[in-house]
Amino acid sequence: MTDHQDGAPAPRPDETPKAAAQQPTSTPVLKDVLKYGLILAAIIAVVGMVLGGIFAGWVGVTSALIGTVMAAVFLGITALSILIANRFIGSDLFVGLFFGIVLGGWIVKFVLFIVLALLLRDQPWINPVVLFLSLIAGVIGSLVVDMIVVFRSRIPYASDVTLPGDKR
Repeated sequence: MTDHQDGAPAPRPDETPKAAAQQPTSTPVLKDVLKYGLILAAIIAVVGMVLGGIFAGWVGVTSALIGTVMAAVFLGITALSILIANRFIGSDLFVGLFFGIVLGGWIVKFVLFIVLALLLRDQPWINPVVLFLSLIAGVIGSLVVDMIVVFRSRIPYASDVTLPGDKR
């Protein structure tokens, strides 16, 4: 075995250096979705609390805050589940883990929504109209944020593909 110029032993022919798993190009996009989604949720919370306070008093304020927090949590569960699943990209089980984690996140959101709807139903300190409107504003706002971030992301259609002859 011969040494390289830096004194390190040369790799054996049967050893192939393992490259670190490269993160998907969707990771920075999802981080931006989380960041801008939380900023939008803060804006919706402030506007919703002001309008809820004007039209329904303190009950409207708490309802707007709860509706906005619910929307932000649901947005966060989706983006975080994909970011967590992307950490397993180097694994042989990546595809199964990815879809299992993302599907698990959706199931958590569904169960959480049903539980919250049942718990908050008929509460005297909740105005259902304000809660519903702030939740809908958060959901529509998060869809708009997703659309804007993805349109500005500049990711090619085949971003994580290595062509024959390309060096990693």
